[in-house]
Amino acid sequence: MNPGNEGGRLISPSLLAMTALEAAPRLLGQTLVRETEDGEIRCRIVETESYGGAEDKGSHAYGNRRTARTETMFAAGGLAYVYLIYGMYHCVNVVVGDADDPQAVLIRAVEPLSGHDAELMRRYRGSVSGKAANLCNGPGKLCRALRIDRSLNGCVLRHADSPLRLESGDRADELPIIQSPRINIDYAEEYALKPWRFYIDGHPYVSVKAPEPLPFSLRG
Repeated sequence: MNPGNEGGRLISPSLLAMTALEAAPRLLGQTLVRETEDGEIRCRIVETESYGGAEDKGSHAYGNRRTARTETMFAAGGLAYVYLIYGMYHCVNVVVGDADDPQAVLIRAVEPLSGHDAELMRRYRGSVSGKAANLCNGPGKLCRALRIDRSLNGCVLRHADSPLRLESGDRADELPIIQSPRINIDYAEEYALKPWRFYIDGHPYVSVKAPEPLPFSLRG
């Protein structure tokens, strides 16, 4: 355990049972925990994207495409879906919803919760130039900084002894949330314009600020 950090309460199973579009904004402010041989790393989720269901042309499982790569997306909510892009960068998603309905939330950016967390992340990430947020303000960056790779695909996120898990953090309904189109999915045709990316407004670790941000509220 990190100095000054205490283990938290595991994330609610009810959140993991939601659709990706419902879960994506609610995962903001929650804590992603990575256990490594060098110690525990804890970070706050500050940016997410929803990939929801077989009809989403931006999803790997569009049209119920069920392959060795996408099989994890068809599990009941609560697993990590980790895949490789461009042959070199890993991305980590939270599988949500019901079994056989491929729903996943991409974690796009996180913020280390302490200086010790940031130190371990820098050790794994390697040299980082520019602002401190460049450590983990993108899906590939955060996976390198947290040493997340395909070996964690299918990892159960609600086990206290899991090497990768989710714990409850901030109340998402009290956060200033922005909604905007997802990043780099031009191939998704009309789904490329869906405002299914969510981030904490003004947070320095967000990967890309929306040019025309749409305020989003979880409060009725």
